[in-house]
Amino acid sequence: MKILIAGLGNPGPDYIHTRHNIGFTAVEALADTFECGFSPARYAETARFKHKGRTFVLIKPQTFMNLSGKAVRYWLEQEDLDPERLLVITDDLALPFGKVRLRASGGAGGHNGLASIIEHLGTDAFPRLRFGIGSDFARGRQSEYVLGEWTGEERAQLEEAIGTVGKAALQFGLLGMAQAMNNFNKR
Repeated sequence: MKILIAGLGNPGPDYIHTRHNIGFTAVEALADTFECGFSPARYAETARFKHKGRTFVLIKPQTFMNLSGKAVRYWLEQEDLDPERLLVITDDLALPFGKVRLRASGGAGGHNGLASIIEHLGTDAFPRLRFGIGSDFARGRQSEYVLGEWTGEERAQLEEAIGTVGKAALQFGLLGMAQAMNNFNKR
């Protein structure tokens, strides 16, 4: 069985350590854990590894966040997968920093990357893992906050939080969404 994990973010050095790129950070950490590197491919950088009889395909869309759907749709088609075998990892302002929330489906919640995926797939019925980045910003400063770099305090906790994301993604692939939600949403 094959699983596609799409970590959302923006390509380029200006975005590397920003909150909006937590999806990239998460799939990069998974690739490091399984010692597989990313390679440039169509619409995305890709990596793959096998774990407990499953193939995990990791993508970092290179289409920029607001056009993520183009890359996700292409790679679902390339890998011949249905949307329920997809896990999208993205940032979420509505959750406190480091909180992980898995959902089997749902709307975009104001997230342009999710909106693009919903538009390109023609459905909102695909699993997603939302990583809380908090909402500690002044009114009208949302873009600056989301595209800003982690604070020192956040950086100190980020490695452990990313480890949780990796465990949740692996459980999604190995045990299914219902079990992964039971194990991680109650934390």
